Amino acid sequence: MKFDSKTIYAQSSDIKSRTYLEYRRDMKKKAIAELEVKKWLEKLLQKEYQSNKITVEKYGGDKFLWFLRGGGVTQASDYIVKGMSENEIFIELQYANEEMTCYDFKRSKVGIKKKGIPKRIPKDNLKFLYLIQSLPKYAMLSPDWIIKCGTEKVSAAWGSREVYAIKNEDLATQQKEDKELEKIWSTINIKNRLLEFQHQKIEKIKEELSYLLQQIIDEEKIVQIIPKSLESFFRICFILDSIGKIPKNANLWLIYVLHFFNENPTSEELTKIIYSVDFLYSKTSLTQSGLKTFADFLKQVLSNIKNFQQNDGSYKTNKNLSPIEETRNMIFCINLLEDLIQDILYYYPEESQNFGLKPIEKIFENVGSIEKVYEFITSN
Repeated sequence: MKFDSKTIYAQSSDIKSRTYLEYRRDMKKKAIAELEVKKWLEKLLQKEYQSNKITVEKYGGDKFLWFLRGGGVTQASDYIVKGMSENEIFIELQYANEEMTCYDFKRSKVGIKKKGIPKRIPKDNLKFLYLIQSLPKYAMLSPDWIIKCGTEKVSAAWGSREVYAIKNEDLATQQKEDKELEKIWSTINIKNRLLEFQHQKIEKIKEELSYLLQQIIDEEKIVQIIPKSLESFFRICFILDSIGKIPKNANLWLIYVLHFFNENPTSEELTKIIYSVDFLYSKTSLTQSGLKTFADFLKQVLSNIKNFQQNDGSYKTNKNLSPIEETRNMIFCINLLEDLIQDILYYYPEESQNFGLKPIEKIFENVGSIEKVYEFITSN
């Protein structure tokens, strides 16, 4: 599996002490906002420049994948704007609460340092889209304006990095209103709630299986023997993931776990399968035939999950499981499945052309009636 050398540098500082799934959850928060805002931003620019030819695309290291298995982020902008009469422009998205006394912009993103010149030179063809969280307010700022109006300081919130701090009242002079942002923020907030809701499954698993981690005697032994039941397979994958070990013949383990999938799994069974699949997939490199089998599996599981959703937004697979836990399990599975689809399309671009997998355009797009799901979760 290939890695992007431009992003590897940030792995240790970016992941820090988080587990891999925690890292992915955290990386996904801004990606949710970026993907929800993208279409609105495109319409805004088309109206401003009076041209339907203008398009907005994601850009940089996360233009297709909101996390990278090697960790890290790039300095590239969030969006690229095409179809304008002048050169392409890039847009950086930032947002914060209205209560902030000042808003920080990382100096390295705003301007370029040149020898002999005390102040940074504003970057060309770059704009900053600043949103006020949960409010229909936005500001489109130029690097030149930020440098002129900003105060240079070191910000702890940016990892003790140098920033330009813009006062609240100064930013207010650049703000405009757009009621469409109310709906966008509502969706962003719902999806962030779903993100935390499904991640609670990991905490529950940790609590349930913590005793197993305390009983590990021979780490070398558990990486060699393929468990025969789904429960044992899942537990071993959880242990290996927790202690940072990789099974021998990980390819074989991955193909083997797919055989536990049937047309009518319970949400608990499906959760254990998808967790194991996600863990093993990231530790191996697949052949063309293996990729085809894997892609077919992803499509089949997503199709099954859609059939499990009820009219009230909940999910149901088994009468013995509570609706709220069934729903948590299904959102957990969808979360990982969307990651896997993006990952396979990103890391195997040529091989995956004929797999019939469609890129994920918005996170949790495979959750049907997302407002109903949110209402069900909050009412339970």
